[in-house]
Amino acid sequence: MADYDLVIIGGGPAGMTAAIYAARADLSVLMLDRLAPGGKIINTNEIQNYPGVGTVSGAELAIQMFQHTQELNVPFDYKTVREVRVEADGTKTIFCEEEDTVYTARAVLLCTGTNSRTLGVTGEDLYIGNGISFCAVCDGAASKDKDVVVLGGGNSAVEEAIYLAGLAKSVTVAVRSYLKADPIACDKLRSLDNVTILEGWDVEEFYGDTRLRGVRLKNKAAEEERSVDCAQVFEYIGQIPATECFQNLGVLNAAGYVEADERMRTRVPGIFAAGDCIVKHLRQVVTACADGAIAAQEVSKYIANMEV
Repeated sequence: MADYDLVIIGGGPAGMTAAIYAARADLSVLMLDRLAPGGKIINTNEIQNYPGVGTVSGAELAIQMFQHTQELNVPFDYKTVREVRVEADGTKTIFCEEEDTVYTARAVLLCTGTNSRTLGVTGEDLYIGNGISFCAVCDGAASKDKDVVVLGGGNSAVEEAIYLAGLAKSVTVAVRSYLKADPIACDKLRSLDNVTILEGWDVEEFYGDTRLRGVRLKNKAAEEERSVDCAQVFEYIGQIPATECFQNLGVLNAAGYVEADERMRTRVPGIFAAGDCIVKHLRQVVTACADGAIAAQEVSKYIANMEV
């Protein structure tokens, strides 16, 4: 007999929403995550488009979601999943790195989200954590009254550049193409006096000594190069799905994202997926929550059919 009806791997908005819905469906549920509940939103300064709450810090919203799961007595464990295996009888076995812990479940929900993409250029490995950061909320305070650079032109890059503009002496936003964030956010960024936007620039190199001192950029169209001295660089250039431990399941596409249908079902019976780790067009907190709700309902139906 399996330990749980459902094991949710990942404690972000998708996983926590699924836990709430599954618990209310009277399923025995376990949430696993190697980090604190909340996923990436715990490092987001402001969330302004989650319905009904107005402007809220990501950490605050994460706490509220997690408290909701605890009101429903959903157990949570800090574990790093190494592998998920489907046994001959359909039981799912979840192997964890910590103390070789093993759980079994009738269904598994994959909600592991994504990791920050890196550029792979000269100096990057040397200065990650030593001048290169992926979280303005975490590391922005150290840049107070200093010059900083933000790399990227999506929503995350623009929103965090706006946040940093309130702390730093100057913010240079460099993007290899053009700003692609929401127009309102882009307009706000352009209106800030201490922000310079460089569109059409590639990163050639990070330079410094014992610590990052700047970044070299190249505009290939104009055949122009420039160096921007700075105390900190914040990279927001995309995401990579955190799905390495699911490669054996046969549910990933060539890019590593989980392929799930509109009911969050993968091609493997009893394996469901939700949130940013799945193939989808819009990765937002609200869409992750929607995925989690749908997945939990489908898990409930799946388990009910097993009992018939």
